[in-house]
Amino acid sequence: MDFSQLLDQIDAETYQRLKTAVEIRKWPDGRVLTPSQVELCLQAVIAYEHKHLPVDQHSGFISQQCASQTKLNTEQEDSNPQPVNII
Repeated sequence: MDFSQLLDQIDAETYQRLKTAVEIRKWPDGRVLTPSQVELCLQAVIAYEHKHLPVDQHSGFISQQCASQTKLNTEQEDSNPQPVNII
């Protein structure tokens, strides 16, 4: 079985287990992942997300507009400027 065939066999539960393993660097039974296992699991997680999840749910997704810019735009719309306190 090659990598693409293996990816086709991943279901949502397996995806969550792989994602958790990458996050904490351990298997569910407590064994530590080797660097090559982390790399393969991360590849599988990314491939699963690409195939099954919308872009905004992918690991590492960053929206086009950052939160600070959204806050700035909201404050400008209020047209009630607030002073900045420098401590």
